Amino acid sequence: MKQWALFLCGRYLRRKRIMLLSVAAVMLCCAMLITVASLFTGFIHAVESSASDYLGDVILSAPQGFRIEGFPELLKQIEQVPSVQTATPVLKGTGLLLTGPGQVRAAQVLGIDLQSRLKVSPLKDALVRQKNISSDLISFTPGQLASEVVGGFVGIGLIASPDEITDDYDMQQVSSFFGQKAALTTGTLMKNESAQEESSDSQPRYVRKVLRFTITDVVQTGVYEFDQNFVYVPIETLSALLYPDKQICTDEIQIRLTKGADEEAAMAMIRGAWLNFAKGRSAWANIASVESSRKMQARLIGEYRKQLNILMLILVIVSFGVVLLVFCIFYLIVMTRRKDIAVVKSCGASDVSVAAMYLLFGTVNGLIGSALGAVLGWWVTRNIDIVEKGITTATGLKVWKASTYLFTKIPNEVNWSWAVWICLAALAAAVVGALIPAIAAAWVRPVKILRYE
Repeated sequence: MKQWALFLCGRYLRRKRIMLLSVAAVMLCCAMLITVASLFTGFIHAVESSASDYLGDVILSAPQGFRIEGFPELLKQIEQVPSVQTATPVLKGTGLLLTGPGQVRAAQVLGIDLQSRLKVSPLKDALVRQKNISSDLISFTPGQLASEVVGGFVGIGLIASPDEITDDYDMQQVSSFFGQKAALTTGTLMKNESAQEESSDSQPRYVRKVLRFTITDVVQTGVYEFDQNFVYVPIETLSALLYPDKQICTDEIQIRLTKGADEEAAMAMIRGAWLNFAKGRSAWANIASVESSRKMQARLIGEYRKQLNILMLILVIVSFGVVLLVFCIFYLIVMTRRKDIAVVKSCGASDVSVAAMYLLFGTVNGLIGSALGAVLGWWVTRNIDIVEKGITTATGLKVWKASTYLFTKIPNEVNWSWAVWICLAALAAAVVGALIPAIAAAWVRPVKILRYE
């Protein structure tokens, strides 16, 4: 392309204010797609990571209705697997939590071994009262509580409600629950687990149990489901309450793998350790589940990804308006500057050179628009909390609500792989929009345009 084409291209870009409209359209569409893709993929990643963070990388679960007894020995065998970092037992139950007159909430109770739990999950960072002390000092009965007192942790959503606008909790109200007595009404289904002892007449019966404990700390994970449902108590206490005729038992073992470990190989070795432990102890050992938390979430994550793809497809279709806008702007320029084109062609410019000049217009528009769109998309994504609060303040509309989106914090990491493809697509759209006007400019015949000049 000759220098005159570059000169005219620069002149049009500087003097034609209407060109700013096409640049702004490319920029806004690019920024919108980058922001939506980043927020949605950030949400998906948060769902995946929250399951892994708080449930472990691999979960060994007993079949429904059965329990794993003598698990300390099993933990030792599992932790001898080379790719296993640590493991922790969890005993589950459901019930009603009473924290005061008329303050009753449905809750899930987890019996945990606190020290091993702190190694498997980031529970320490979620504690309100004990988060700033050493992990070795964290206890269900901190301070001056008597050793015989049963202490427990409760999710912050079980004792307080977040502000409707900010999703923040009143921490002064939360702190008032420290040292307060609470009661959890739960129970267990009593039945024979031995096939030899079962008869056609035997029917399982539900036995009501009440666990009274002192609230010694509050858990705020930032994951709505956990904060609104879970009560944590010592596994020894819960096991003795629900299954007094058994040894201390657990429903599942949650396992943290070493960084970079082969998940499939680790699960195979963990299953081998389990079968070796259960041999001669549990007839149901072969139907116990050894599954990764990532695979347990696979179906849900798959549905989220489908929704992301559908949403992006809709936004891409809407963004095709950019192609039409660029086409209209460039076609208008061609129609109003046909005499300039004729003069240029009469001076020796070829059809290809003239068409290339308008394609260069489109390319420059796409480059500038996509670059500005990437910057704007990055800024909005990284500062989404500020943007969301601004919208809430201006309109009173709560855009991000933890009860709807599961997390109290909006994910704000930019998905650069999506951003690169979006910018390339924006550039291609601008070039495509300039293609027909470029062809129209190449078809201009100087004789017809200049014969009356």
